[in-house]
Order: sequence, then structure tokens, then C-alpha cells
Amino acid sequence: MSYSSFIAERYLQASHRKGFLSFISAIAIIGVALGTAALIIALSVLGGFEQEITEKVIGFTSHVQITGYRNQPLQNYPANTSRIEHCSPLVKAVQPFISREALIRSRESVDGILLKGIEPSKDISSVSKYVVDGKYDISRAAGPLPNIVIGKKLADKLVLAVGDKVTVFGTGRSGEFGQMRVMQFRVAGTYESGMADYDDVYAFTSLKDAQILFQFDEAVSGYDVMLTDVDSADVMSDKIQDVLGYPHFGRTVFQDYRNLFSWIELQKKPVPIILGLIIIVATVNIVGTLLMVVLGKTKEIGVLKSLGATRRGITKIFLRQGFWIGAVGTLFGNLFAFILCYAELKLRFLSLPSDIYFMTSVPILMKPEFFIIVSLISVGLCVTCACIPAWLASRID
Repeated sequence: MSYSSFIAERYLQASHRKGFLSFISAIAIIGVALGTAALIIALSVLGGFEQEITEKVIGFTSHVQITGYRNQPLQNYPANTSRIEHCSPLVKAVQPFISREALIRSRESVDGILLKGIEPSKDISSVSKYVVDGKYDISRAAGPLPNIVIGKKLADKLVLAVGDKVTVFGTGRSGEFGQMRVMQFRVAGTYESGMADYDDVYAFTSLKDAQILFQFDEAVSGYDVMLTDVDSADVMSDKIQDVLGYPHFGRTVFQDYRNLFSWIELQKKPVPIILGLIIIVATVNIVGTLLMVVLGKTKEIGVLKSLGATRRGITKIFLRQGFWIGAVGTLFGNLFAFILCYAELKLRFLSLPSDIYFMTSVPILMKPEFFIIVSLISVGLCVTCACIPAWLASRID
């Protein structure tokens, strides 16, 4: 160990007469730890919000959705499904669907829903992950009644349980109420995604039963397309639209939910700046700490210089002291952030109103790069802030 490292380590420790110096060193370390932890937690929460909302929105829709111009029914869907699947290697899966508004009635109440009929063999939705009661079964039932899966919030409003019968009123292809058809369904399961707008509205059944209810014969409302790379959604939307031609019309998930994704991006922009200032404030504490050390160690610095220590050697002492304060504070900050994020990830002890935040608990996305980048910035700022007192100490005669 070099003499500069040895002396820097001794300066971080307090003698029985100068315990105040170790106390302010501890305060500086705590400040760095809290600033580091705050930035890591904020990035993890923002990343979790973006991932959770994107997954849920895409889980109920898709990366690209092809519909008919002015909601025209689309014919020959088996052949068109195959054409979409083979139009590009970026196409991962294609799901034909029927989606229309309907009325659902139980013994207790009546409400409006958006009923989506899906072919079970080509189902790409993630609704099955959110099932809380019963099961996600939209296949054509062997019994007399077809299956339907509804949101838990809607089930509570209609006082429905798994196995109960419901009546669904659907309009015909022209949308005129004179062509309304009525069908009974059996509730096969209920789901809860945490997004109130979906849990209260969306219901799912098989494609064939939706075709019967809405009198679509062999037509569909559109196609949900999942891609291997969501960033290529705009290009693939235009390409599929060109392949299928009129009246097919393509839209991406980012176009359908522009306001939602714009809100996410808006939330992310100022946070690194604001929380970066927290770290800067914490590292400024290091300047004050090291300046007090310099003032308290003026005689010792003079002795070192009289023994032959160079200005460079004195500078290294205080730079290494600033480095150790930053390193220890960053280590504790990383540990605290990891424990808190992991606890929230497993226990979900921080709840949110789902009708405002689209989820019931604070989402967490822990990425190694969050910890690495913040740690490098934190230690770098600490060493930078240590330059001022290190330079002053080297100038003592």
C-alpha cells in the first residue's frame, strides 16, 4: 500500500479526540448512498411503468392491427392470415378477430362491453396471465352454452361468478338495432390486469361464436399481428396494408395509444436531471467534508511536506479519500436500492389506484445497466468534487 492510500484510510478514521471528522465523513457517505439509491429506484420504477403498460396494452391488442376501412367486415380471412404470416420474417404471429360493442346482462344488472372473438388455435393475447378465477377458456364448449371470459371488475358490477349464465345482445353487420341478436354464454373465467379501462370493458369468446352473435358469417373485423421487433411496427403496418390492399387499414399500437406512450416519455425526460441533482448535492457534501479534513490536518500536511511529500502525493491522499467516500456510499446505495426494489417486486406493498395508473401496484424493472451507470456517475462525481480540497491541500506550505 502506498503512503497516500495509507494516510487517506487513516484520515477517514477518527481518533478519540477528533470523532467529529469521522462523523461528517459518515454523513457524506450517507448522502451519496441516498442519492445513488434514489436515482436507481426512480429508473427502475420508470422502466417498470413503461414495460408494464406496454405489455398490458399489447396483450389486449397487438403490435400492428389490421382492420377494415370504416370498420368494414373483411372476407377470406384464412387466406389473408397466411399472406400476412409470409409477407415478412418480422411477422411472429397473426390472429384474426371480431371486435364489436355489445350489451351484457346478468340477473342483477346490464352493462356495455367490447366483445372480442378470437380463434383459440391462433390466440396471441396475454389475458390468460391475468386470470384470477376459473380459467381462460374461449374454446367452443361441449355443452349447450359457449364460453366467455370477462374482467373481474365487470363481474363484480354484474354480480357474476364462474359458471354463471349471462345474456349478450349484439348488433348485426350493419350495426342497426333492428338486426340485434341475443345469445347466452357461460362465464368460464375472470381476469384482472390492473388496467381499469380493460377490466371493466373487454370480454373474450371464440371467433365462431362471435361470428354467430354479430352475424358475420365467415368474415372478421381484422387481424392482430405480433412482430419480432416492436420498433418495426410502423414499417410493417404499411407493408401489410400494401400486401392486402383495400379495404384493409393498418395501425400500430403506438398510434392507437399515442397519448399513453407520450405520457410515459414525458415522465422519463426530467427525472434523470432532477435526481442527478440529488447526487450532485450529495457529492458537494464531500467538498465540505474534505475541506474540514484539510483544515484539521494542516499540521500533519506540513509534516508530510517537510518529510519530502510532493504536491502530487498530497493531492492523491485527498483524491483517494474522496474516491473511498464515493465508493462506499455508492455500494450502500446500490444495496439499499436492490433490497427495496426486490422487496416491492416480490411483496407488492406499494399499491396504486388502477383507474389512474393502469396498475394496482408500483412496477419495478431491475436492469444491471441501471446500477452500473448510476454507480459510475456517482463515483465519478465524488472524485471530481474531491479535486478542489485536494488542490488546496497540496498548496499548503
